[in-house]
Amino acid sequence: MQQLTSRRAFLSAKIRPEDGNIARPPGSVELCFVETCSKCGDCADTCPEDAIVIGTDGYPRFQPTDNPCTFCGDCARICPTEAISIDRLPDWPWRAALTADTCLSMNGISCRICQNNCEQSAIRFKLMTGGRAEPVLDLDTCNGCGICPSLCPADAIALERQPQPQMEATQ
Repeated sequence: MQQLTSRRAFLSAKIRPEDGNIARPPGSVELCFVETCSKCGDCADTCPEDAIVIGTDGYPRFQPTDNPCTFCGDCARICPTEAISIDRLPDWPWRAALTADTCLSMNGISCRICQNNCEQSAIRFKLMTGGRAEPVLDLDTCNGCGICPSLCPADAIALERQPQPQMEATQ
C-alpha cells in the first residue's frame, strides 16, 4: 500500500523514510512507537522549535520547518507514556543526506543556505571548475536537527535513517 503524504508535509521538511519508517520525535522508541504513544499531542504542543507535528494518522512526527531541533528533551519530559524518553535522545538515527545533482551550487548557482544555517558545521562546499561547488556532508558531525532539509530551495537534502551499529556476538 502506498503511503500518502500531506501537502503540508510535502512542502516542509523533506524526510525520506526508509522502508516506510517515519521520523518520530527524538527519543522515540523505534519498534513499538505506535503501540506506546497515546496520541495526546503534548510533545508537539510543548516543542519550543515546532519541530514536532501531528500527522494525519494522529501520531507525532519529526518535521522541523524554520528552526532546528535542539534536542532539549521537552517532548520526552512531557510524554505521559514511554513512547519518548530522554535516555534515548543520544540514539537519534536520522542524518542529512545530499542529492548533489539537484543542488543549486552543483548547477552553478551560488547557494550556501544549508552551510550558513548548520550550527554543527556538518556541511561544507568544495570549489570546482565552472563556478560550481560540491556539497560535502560530514555524517559524524551532523546531528540530524533537520534545519538543512527544511531550508534547501532545491530539495537536495533530506533526512535519512542511518543504520544502527550492530553489536558483535562474542563467543
